[in-house]
Amino acid sequence: MEKTEKIEKTEKIEKTEKVERKINLKGFTSQYGTLCGLVGIVIIIAILKPKFLSVDNILNLLRQASINGLLAIGMTFVVLTGGIDLSVGSIVGASGMFAALVARTETGLPWYLAVLVGLGVGLLLGTLNGVIISYLKVPAFIATLGTLSIARGITYMASDARPVPGLSEGFLKIGGGSVGPIPTPVIILAVVLGICFLLLYRCRYGRYVFATGGNQMSARVSGVKVKQIICSVYMISGLLAGLAGVILTSRVTSGLAQSGQNYETDAIAAAVIGGNSLAGGRGRLWGTIVGFLIIGVMNNGLDMMAVSSYWQLVIKGSIIIIAVLLDSLNETKS
Repeated sequence: MEKTEKIEKTEKIEKTEKVERKINLKGFTSQYGTLCGLVGIVIIIAILKPKFLSVDNILNLLRQASINGLLAIGMTFVVLTGGIDLSVGSIVGASGMFAALVARTETGLPWYLAVLVGLGVGLLLGTLNGVIISYLKVPAFIATLGTLSIARGITYMASDARPVPGLSEGFLKIGGGSVGPIPTPVIILAVVLGICFLLLYRCRYGRYVFATGGNQMSARVSGVKVKQIICSVYMISGLLAGLAGVILTSRVTSGLAQSGQNYETDAIAAAVIGGNSLAGGRGRLWGTIVGFLIIGVMNNGLDMMAVSSYWQLVIKGSIIIIAVLLDSLNETKS
């Protein structure tokens, strides 16, 4: 009898340990799976192209990724509430174009005024999205799809579809300058990340965002002003898209009507790859950082390997589908 009891206890302990290992493994993969993926991609590209890890290339990669990083951060706020913003690419184009029109040398206006105009255009279009979605009850997909078309049309009308060159030196330093070895866009991105981390994880506002995405009815009963929260996340997304538009225009040294096309794809991909659920209420900002770094590393690495831009689009689309599929499977299991 004693032997059988001991055997039963041993079997129970072994089963418990197996369950704990599975839970720990699942927790590890959900927390650090994307980070391991990023490290793996870097290692593979570095083996194929040793120049990938050069200091100049890394700094260039970060400068390029900073624009998508800003868009992905704004998209994270939107996704956490269960929404989507398809208009960020067009907002980038519109903000950059209006900033360029003000930043022309012939206007004689200060460069910071052009920055304010670009940010204002982004904030205005983001507010338009927020009002339509939260107060007029239009689905986010439809509302932002409409704003995408409106913003692109305004951009073409403002410039007559022509480039706007001759921008002031002060304005050009925003996207092309550096503070020591660190590119200015990377410093701007770091500051924005710091502010957004405080908003999401150290302020009451962040709790309201997560609560709204988790269950709007429960959040409303708890005293959360759901409409205002939803409107605010689209305002943040628009503002950061406006900032990205200013940086992009400064980098390319002229206002281009087609700027920002398809940028929403990379922003959504970065947010989803980073573990932010499209159902809302679940996600992490640090995961978004890993997400846009994965996209940036892939863009840079595939360019270095001379992979066709058409194939790059296929790869990105596949990654988005796989990321959403994995997210759906995790939700089903939980």
